[in-house]
Amino acid sequence: LSSMILALRRKVNIKVRQPLAKIMVPAPDDAFKAQVESIKNLILTEVNVKELQFVTEDDGILKKRIKPNFKTLGPKYGKLMKGIAAEMAKMTTHDIAQFERDGKFDISVAGQTVTVEAADAEVISEDIPGWLVANEGSLTVALDIEVDDELRKEGIAREFINRIQNIRKDSGFDVTDKITVKIQPNEQTDNAVRDFADYIASQTLATSVAVDPGVSPDSATAVELDDNLTLLVEVRKV
Repeated sequence: LSSMILALRRKVNIKVRQPLAKIMVPAPDDAFKAQVESIKNLILTEVNVKELQFVTEDDGILKKRIKPNFKTLGPKYGKLMKGIAAEMAKMTTHDIAQFERDGKFDISVAGQTVTVEAADAEVISEDIPGWLVANEGSLTVALDIEVDDELRKEGIAREFINRIQNIRKDSGFDVTDKITVKIQPNEQTDNAVRDFADYIASQTLATSVAVDPGVSPDSATAVELDDNLTLLVEVRKV
């Protein structure tokens, strides 16, 4: 699950330090739900997402369709192929969920019972607006990729924490040394620094974190937050 979610982040170029709001995971049964629940916090921490929500096929949130694999079905059933494809197109959400659970599904074509096996079809989840969906075997996960203003500011704060920790290390500070932090003003980051000053301070052992127009290149380090934004950050040992 974690690797699938991280792959979805990479697909839309959202850094792991940028928090996201929610993951949805279809739970085919209580046993699966209990397994994921037992490691939920580990997953959320690793992928930096706030919430994991379980959904069922009855919720109708995640839409799936099934696609025939003609390369395997053709040699087995020949002339029945068109009929098999037509019947597979009629499979309901419940039918597809059963196919994913059992690894096979029986359908009736031209008076014959045909068993569609795991290798004979591919289950595809359709993306929801604002979400990305991934499948791997019987696992499906949907990731909310919308970044609201609060999440954006927290993401900026996490970027600053990373850069400040690097400055601490490069400056040879002891892990217990207290510091003060001053950050060059910028309209893209000022609100994030002010709103998350306490969080940044708690993660970097800073006694104060502030936006300061007096930051000088002589006493500060230029840090790159992204490709288009470089700011001066002054870190001093108390």
